[in-house]
Amino acid sequence: MTVTQRRGRKIMMTPGELDEFLATQRTCRVATVSADGAPHVSTLWFAWDGTSLWLYSVVRSRRWTQLRRDQRVAVVVDTGEEYDELRGVELSGAVEFVGEIPRTGELCAELDVPETLFARKNFNLEEMPHDGRHAWLRLTPEKIVSWDFRKLAGQ
Repeated sequence: MTVTQRRGRKIMMTPGELDEFLATQRTCRVATVSADGAPHVSTLWFAWDGTSLWLYSVVRSRRWTQLRRDQRVAVVVDTGEEYDELRGVELSGAVEFVGEIPRTGELCAELDVPETLFARKNFNLEEMPHDGRHAWLRLTPEKIVSWDFRKLAGQ
């Protein structure tokens, strides 16, 4: 995973800031590529485990179909309204499909941590509810770019 960035080093997040940001934000935008090369962007909730971004996607969606064909993805998590409040992270790489499809709750040790994180953050529950319509995607980013415009205030 590459966290260094050529431009914007003054406003990039430290590893600790990045972890805190991704642990507390709920919504991301996921960009996939259609068969004809056109981009497609959709919104999802996610969990961050300190290394990977976990996406819980409907398996009968355009996003899922496109990722089955081409696992490359770019994901943006951002917040802020005013210019000097803007913060965000772009993570890119290839997703992996983890667990059964669709997820019904079969034992899968690899999903213990992300499901606990996701259930606590998004549902205020200790266990992940399974609806038989979703499944897990793991993005262990090859590249991360971040920005925090609040850091411009002292310059």
